[in-house]
Amino acid sequence: MICLSCVGLLFSLQTNAQFPIKGGRMPGSGMISAGGKSGGSGAGGKDSLSFEKRDFNENKVSIQYRLLDTARYRALDTTIRDYFDKIPLDAEHIHLGNNGTATQSLLFKPLMKAGWDHGFHAFDVYNFDVNDTRFLSTNKPFTQLTYLLGGMSEQNIGVVHTQNITPDWNAGIEYRLITSPGFYKSQNTNHKNVRFSTNYTSKDRRYNLFLAAINNTLQSSENGGIANDSFIVNKNKAYNDVFNIPTNLAIVPYSNRNFFNVKLQTGNRYTNSVFLLRQQYDFGKKDSVYTDSVMIRYFLPTFRIEHTLQASAYNFQYLDIQGLADSGFYQAHYNIPKSKDTVSFFNQWNELSNDFSVLQFPDPKNPLQFLKIGATFNTFKGQFNGLLPDDKFFNFKAHGEYRNRTKNRKWDMLLYGELYALGRNIGDYDLQANLKTFLGKRWGYVAAGFRNINKTPSYLYKEATGFPMAYNNGFNKENIIQFYGTSEIPEKNLKLSADFYLLTNYVYLTDFYKAKQNSSISNVLRLGLNKTFTVKKRWKWYLDVYLQKITGNVQLNLPLVYVRNRFAYEGSLFTNLALSTGVDIRYNTPYKSDNYSPVLGQFFYQNLQNVAIRPDVAAYLNFRILTFTGFTRLENLNTISLKDGFGFKQNNAAHLLYYYPGLLFRLGVVWDMVN
Repeated sequence: MICLSCVGLLFSLQTNAQFPIKGGRMPGSGMISAGGKSGGSGAGGKDSLSFEKRDFNENKVSIQYRLLDTARYRALDTTIRDYFDKIPLDAEHIHLGNNGTATQSLLFKPLMKAGWDHGFHAFDVYNFDVNDTRFLSTNKPFTQLTYLLGGMSEQNIGVVHTQNITPDWNAGIEYRLITSPGFYKSQNTNHKNVRFSTNYTSKDRRYNLFLAAINNTLQSSENGGIANDSFIVNKNKAYNDVFNIPTNLAIVPYSNRNFFNVKLQTGNRYTNSVFLLRQQYDFGKKDSVYTDSVMIRYFLPTFRIEHTLQASAYNFQYLDIQGLADSGFYQAHYNIPKSKDTVSFFNQWNELSNDFSVLQFPDPKNPLQFLKIGATFNTFKGQFNGLLPDDKFFNFKAHGEYRNRTKNRKWDMLLYGELYALGRNIGDYDLQANLKTFLGKRWGYVAAGFRNINKTPSYLYKEATGFPMAYNNGFNKENIIQFYGTSEIPEKNLKLSADFYLLTNYVYLTDFYKAKQNSSISNVLRLGLNKTFTVKKRWKWYLDVYLQKITGNVQLNLPLVYVRNRFAYEGSLFTNLALSTGVDIRYNTPYKSDNYSPVLGQFFYQNLQNVAIRPDVAAYLNFRILTFTGFTRLENLNTISLKDGFGFKQNNAAHLLYYYPGLLFRLGVVWDMVN
């Protein structure tokens, strides 16, 4: 009955119609308790075989969560040090000048995914995803409200509610709205995300159920960039309001800043929905333990059978209802005749996945050590708006995994492999291995790993989709090898990292609609340093430095150096007031930033023009009073200029013909409520 109700909820959502989980949390995040104080570490956790007795009648609220593919429980993050922990974007991400537009990372992060891939990823960070779905457990109903407000009526609204219906059954729902009219013509964005999740464990502890239903609607208008850089560089008074600057797409009658007008006139609309149901049944033995003179019964699994059903639907559309008024942009860059009054491209995908796995636990008292073997059967159906025949195919893959986190937590191991044995993507594979160990307080944690992906190029690059893409079905499989290592010393607040990528048959765009494959071997080296300095008792300096080097013939646009500095005062001024205030400075060395193809929603390589920027400077003040958190930021202080009078007019470039706005004020509140 539960499953039927949740299926109904998912499909009642319009398919056309969270908290972000990010790595590298700063120390101090923890479990929410009475008074809003934190304890423990959000980056740590304990295994699911905990002897802790949870009292569902106590006054304090205790919230824990686990992700789908781990038994380790974690605590919610309550830190106030970094604004980027509260929004979908990471600090190193750049977009097209407005919140919600297409985005990419300044750090090299190739798509590491074997098997079928649709190819549209410029808006991925704004999605709710199965992999970051948190299956929670709480002794009290808990609600979190988030409201972030920026310039030009930009809004980010979030609602999270979770509660345990019984001690062994939790249900939660999340909603997020990101909307912004934008600063330039046709730059408005409107993203909606809904997620329902529930997890249940039977009284005898043998049966587990995890269910997630997700719907994402992402809508971003496109303007093709400003008509010429001179409108920014040599800005006159007529263009002090950048909305007046001519753009390559979207003429004035269809462009406005009306907060309530979210109808797409020129731009991309991507929707996706996911339904996942995982069921597990364990074999093992019962046991018990006495805590405070109370006997707690639990179950020790030795063998598990697991079935996962996942149904996904994807829709990708580009629409321009004023194509007839186009100045020649489509014809020049996509070879699309100017005579068309409406430019529209669309495709739709449906995927059904069935996975059956078995798990064996060598040590029943350590659920973080297991061997897993399974097989997955996927079916796909692609529809291309009637312009092309439907494409139906399947994939069959086998996978195996070994994980072990020792009881003393000094060793953590992962071995994983998957191979596509049959179907459209036969021969694709994913191999992973990593080892982490604790060397003591002086040397901290050291980890090393390896990953090798052999994958078919994204469908958009290899097959006809109805979009104006010069696809090439003769592309060979891409192969990416990654070696990585980290050294983390908590006592010194220091983390060092190194990533080395070997790329063979790497596929990338070289034009608005043309792809290229580099058959030779190339490599990318990235070195990172993350360090927190205590200047004085309450004065902190957070330093993040990354160095990137490309060798070989592959055509990639990456800055040589990316640096982020935060100078902050942090402390508790009164009993219940926590404060963090300072400046946030981000900078990357000049480089030839990617260009952007609005019709395909893709960034592509260009080698014509360097993009040099001023350091990005923001001042911030964050505070927390009990369960209430406030965020304020003054961004783009670097745009200050005395030319033709005082103002914030020295706009930084994001990409070719795309610029960030001037001074921007952001205000946000997060309110945690226990019912």
